[in-house]
Amino acid sequence: MILTTERLVLRDFVPDDWLAVHGYYMDPRYRRYYPERDSPQTEADTRALVEQRFLGHQAESPRHKFQLAITLPGNDTVIGSCGVRTDAPGALVGDIGYELNPEYWGHGYATEAARAMLAYGFDTLGLHRVWARCVAENVASRRVLEKLGMILEGRLRETEFIDGRWHDNLIYAILEQERRRSGFNRLISNLKRQIANI
Repeated sequence: MILTTERLVLRDFVPDDWLAVHGYYMDPRYRRYYPERDSPQTEADTRALVEQRFLGHQAESPRHKFQLAITLPGNDTVIGSCGVRTDAPGALVGDIGYELNPEYWGHGYATEAARAMLAYGFDTLGLHRVWARCVAENVASRRVLEKLGMILEGRLRETEFIDGRWHDNLIYAILEQERRRSGFNRLISNLKRQIANI
């Protein structure tokens, strides 16, 4: 499976991608918001994660978890991943998640990838609701979710134990009709900008 955006290519993982994934998993900046239990500690751990989770989901039939590698056009190296997942085939509620190599933070890549996966979830999978969670202190991730038009629904207190202390999680979600409405509003805003520049 391949999705393309203006600046990115999102594709299915291949076995050799584990090395690039391991590179950013080991970066202290990346690990700042991930519990140790969810982060591979060794090369063998990362290889197993890529094989079992990413490649394993691709092999399911029917497939209901779509976690794609984020790459740049002309450079097939993985710089992150983004996905939309459901609990079962045909489910109408899914969640979205993304991760990015810290070397590529600050360029809008996470938002661009997540917007493509959100569209896939609503337009192709026919989802009614997509939700996401992030550590409350992860301001950059919160901004991504808000740029997608997702609405903050709640705060789960002290649900993640990271780096020796407890952190809160925030829950965001967007409904299909809200996504349509936000897309329409974005179109109108872009048209107004174009007219103003004439």
